Amino acid sequence: MNTVLSLAPPALPMLAAIGYATAGWRPATRWLGAAASAGLLAAAAALAVRVTRHGPITTLGGLCRVDALSAWMLLVIGAVSLLATLANPAHLAVEMAAGTSPRMIRRYVVLVEAFVATMSGAVLAANLGTLWVAVEATTIVTAFLVGHHHSRAAVEAAWKYVVVCSVGIALALLGVVLLNYAAARTPAHSLDLDQLTRHASALDPGVTRIAVALLLLGFGAKAGLAPLHAWLPDAHSQAPAPVSALMSGVLLSVSFYALLRVKLICDAALGPGFARRLLLIGALASLLLAALLLIAQRDYKRMLAYSSMEHMGLLGVGAAAGGRLAMSAVLLHILGHGLGKSVLFVGSGQILEATGTSRMEGVRGLGATRPVLAGAFGAGILALIGMPPFSLFASQLAIVRAGFAGGLGWAVSAAVLLMLVAAVALLGHTSRMLLGPAPDGATSVRPRAAGVVPLLAGLGTCALLGVTMWPLQSLLHAAAVAVSVR
Repeated sequence: MNTVLSLAPPALPMLAAIGYATAGWRPATRWLGAAASAGLLAAAAALAVRVTRHGPITTLGGLCRVDALSAWMLLVIGAVSLLATLANPAHLAVEMAAGTSPRMIRRYVVLVEAFVATMSGAVLAANLGTLWVAVEATTIVTAFLVGHHHSRAAVEAAWKYVVVCSVGIALALLGVVLLNYAAARTPAHSLDLDQLTRHASALDPGVTRIAVALLLLGFGAKAGLAPLHAWLPDAHSQAPAPVSALMSGVLLSVSFYALLRVKLICDAALGPGFARRLLLIGALASLLLAALLLIAQRDYKRMLAYSSMEHMGLLGVGAAAGGRLAMSAVLLHILGHGLGKSVLFVGSGQILEATGTSRMEGVRGLGATRPVLAGAFGAGILALIGMPPFSLFASQLAIVRAGFAGGLGWAVSAAVLLMLVAAVALLGHTSRMLLGPAPDGATSVRPRAAGVVPLLAGLGTCALLGVTMWPLQSLLHAAAVAVSVR
């Protein structure tokens, strides 16, 4: 039973991919992806119950391991992928009406399911080498999704994504090789994540420093952290809206999950100071760049992309603070950000459909013509900047508290200042898009249920988590313990 549950998260979307590859996109299969994501979410919930009650589960001869942290990340993947796949039918109906060929639609849905499967596989990997392979697989799959529209901008964004992330993942591979060398004299000479953490004191410290620096830089590139962040705004802005939701809401978080696993090994081997310094440099640089670029932004999809970069920077500050309070806040923030950002990217796709432009100056008075869409988009922005009752309010406050308690008052103060700058920029840009009179000749449009459901479901869940953590509290605590030095 444990093996079936452990394999279900990657297996279900892969079965959906096979189904789409065989039958194509048609009325009978349009909800296949959503069903697979719902099954993934249910399997993640079942695994969460098992690991909180009975401890980690290891299957497939030690290749697959589910602990509380893995189960938490599976819940994030399941929740965000469900919202994205619920939005796919409406999005693809617009694409088909615009003349997109059935062959391109088939390839798109197959790749989306493969994308979800590779991310699920990444958080289930018990071995650092297997984790690296899964993260690299996400790059291969999403490169084709970023270039889905075949426009010049989309192709350029796809190539930029491939080049920058390939550099990052190559650095991470070198880090894996060096860490394997550093572990040569440990009792268990392997790249097993649990064994590396248990025997971290026996790792060669000099080689481990170099390996950790390369791993943090490499996986940080996929997480959108500076200095290898340049791919993020282009890829997020050019990808189809549901894919942007998956990339921002899940892919960045899965890459950050890899950073947390590496940090756990580093802290056990070298103490908390080394990884803390590296994380703070990348986090504060990301926050600074995101805040400055948000001020001058004129494209609302790129605005959301830079907001993702800002939130990854905040997660970096929280991870640098360390401790169970900080890690609990980081993990809660990952879930809240995934829900809020998926709502915003799905909503941005509907705004693009309604206005025909991603430029902010082309969107005015949206609240007068599409009040439900405007209200959901505005609420999503409020969630991102940490307004109650959304869960990001609690997670941001907890990260700040943990940072001051951990002696990082100067870094937290700088982060809060930069977040305020980003919040003002987001509110200013969004208010000009949503408020004011409707353009001449524009009429109110009745919302479609297929477009509204993902928006309201994501916002409602994010708000519910801000009010009570009761269903997830024990799992969150266990996941924070799993990523803290024992």
